[in-house]
Amino acid sequence: MKWLITLLLALFLGLQYKLWLGEGSLMEVWQLRQELETQRAQNQELRGRNEALEAEVIDLKTGLEAIEERARRELGMIAEDEIFFQVVDRHRFGGQR
Repeated sequence: MKWLITLLLALFLGLQYKLWLGEGSLMEVWQLRQELETQRAQNQELRGRNEALEAEVIDLKTGLEAIEERARRELGMIAEDEIFFQVVDRHRFGGQR
């Protein structure tokens, strides 16, 4: 009878080890769920970024306004009939009043 209790206790401890620390344990499942949530959040962020980029590509393919805006912003270009004014803040560059 004593050996049966010992065997059952050993079996119980073995199952508890597998449940808490072994492969597929509760700790591992919890960690994988955390990683899954992190990945889902990252995927959502990237999905939004991709949608914005797709809209920009469509805009660039279909309209000249987007190309003109980008040329102004990134290359500093102006149209033929425009006059460019640059306002410099003297205080920012150490000038006096």
